[in-house]
Amino acid sequence: MTSSIVMSDCLLGTPCRYDGGAKPVCSKACLRLASRLNTIPICPEMMGGLSCPRPPAERSGDRVLTCEGGDVTDAYTEGARRSLEFAREADAGLAILKSKSPSCGSGCIYDGTFSGVLVPGDGVCTELFRQEGLTVVDEKLVEWCEPTVEHPVAIVLGSGLGALAQRVKVVRRIPYTDIDGFPVEAIPVDGHRFEALVGTIDDVPVVVYPGRIHMYQGYSALEVTSLVRHAHRLGCRSIMLSCASGSVRGVAPGTVGLITDQINLTGQNPLASAEGVAAAELDVPFVPMAGAYSAYLCELARAAAHDAGVDIAEGTYAGLLGPTYETAAEIRALANIEADYVGMSTVCEAIMARALGMQVLGLTLVTNHAGRADNNHAEVLAAADAAAQATQNIALGVLRLLGTAQAE
Repeated sequence: MTSSIVMSDCLLGTPCRYDGGAKPVCSKACLRLASRLNTIPICPEMMGGLSCPRPPAERSGDRVLTCEGGDVTDAYTEGARRSLEFAREADAGLAILKSKSPSCGSGCIYDGTFSGVLVPGDGVCTELFRQEGLTVVDEKLVEWCEPTVEHPVAIVLGSGLGALAQRVKVVRRIPYTDIDGFPVEAIPVDGHRFEALVGTIDDVPVVVYPGRIHMYQGYSALEVTSLVRHAHRLGCRSIMLSCASGSVRGVAPGTVGLITDQINLTGQNPLASAEGVAAAELDVPFVPMAGAYSAYLCELARAAAHDAGVDIAEGTYAGLLGPTYETAAEIRALANIEADYVGMSTVCEAIMARALGMQVLGLTLVTNHAGRADNNHAEVLAAADAAAQATQNIALGVLRLLGTAQAE
């Protein structure tokens, strides 16, 4: 059964806005996304009993007032409640809601003066959805993340996703030695190769990096993140980071894990130098890392796993320097700080991607129980190969859901 999402009806072309119209041309990305999922249309204003057309309204404190001074708070509240009932019935985890509006705005809304000024805040329906635990994004993020030739999806292939490189319809190959900041003397470890592939996977524009270097090999955090900066320079707005990991708190080996947060215990940071700040195109290095893993892309990954029939774990990834596997005491300590997976990559790449404004999706293939005396690299590679198809199915599902304007 196809996963369900909720979407503002005006983004689907239904004339239900206050002016009697629908959202204009930028909703095409939403229409394409809606065609790939079971999409439940909602219009909280009309579900609350308001007419169409109707006087414009904006939030003012905890009230919603029309430009004529009427108080329509109760209608907006009732419409939000009914919209939430629809979302619950569909078991939807994602809502794509119209930006800026007093009902559906997320992150910023009009300030209540009817002057076009925006202020931080959420609409009435968005607030209720978020209290319920739904991920709410607007149509602008959907459009931003939709891949195009100018803005392909970047994919860094770790253990378990290496075979995905074989699905690329390649139009250009870029040796890593041609990538600015990548160490020319680097030699790939087992399971990796150093050649970026520019092309498409199932008609979706991608830039695939079939291998990476690691700080445990003696490379700096800045060198390790050179692939992320290269992807950004090629126009990538979204990046999929994949890796192998050990299980800290009971996730079974062979499970695909969604990384929802991270703990950087490597002792390094790509932004901890003037050179790193300049490479990230920043003035200052103080990048907020809360929410670094895109809630929107996480929801697409959940939907892709559901549609593929793959059980997916979720949790926090702890990045250590390596190369030694963890002691039992280290794993007990990681469990105490609520890490779920542990590995030797990814965290610095996520920091650099966040600094560059990219949407980050993290997928990890859990290959072993961490902190055991018999942990070894051969075990990791064998487990990665055994569960590679499930990991690949989720990655391909995310690409399908992201889609592309050119392919339709």
